[in-house]
Parts: sequence; C-alpha cells; structure tokens
Amino acid sequence: MGGMDTKLLELLVCPVTKGPLDFDREHQELLSRSARLAYPVRNGIPILLENEARTLTDEEIDKLAALRPAL
Repeated sequence: MGGMDTKLLELLVCPVTKGPLDFDREHQELLSRSARLAYPVRNGIPILLENEARTLTDEEIDKLAALRPAL
C-alpha cells in the first residue's frame, strides 16, 4: 500500500518545532524544514521520534523551500 492519509498528514506537526511537515512519497519520509529533520514512514505509520529522524541536507532544504515558500 505505502500511501499516507492526507487528512492525517494535515494534523501532524514536527514534534521538535510544532511546524508543518511535508510528505516525501518517493523516500517515505515526513520532512520538517524548520527542524531540518526527516522522519521515516514505515508501513504507512509516521515515526515522529527525534532519535529516529535523519538530518536534512542543505540541498534538501533548498528543494523544500522551492516547493513550499516560507510564510
């Protein structure tokens, strides 16, 4: 299956900054630009734990900024 419920995604926020998350369907990750973290999604379940997240690269941050301009 591998999809995430878009309604669920609208409710989720970064546990570190409480900022919005973007879903990277290709890599199955939830991306927090404000915290510069990528949280894994395993079997459709978001793992919103800071110690499970990986740090986003500058390139990934720039790509996210192009997709979702800062408010």
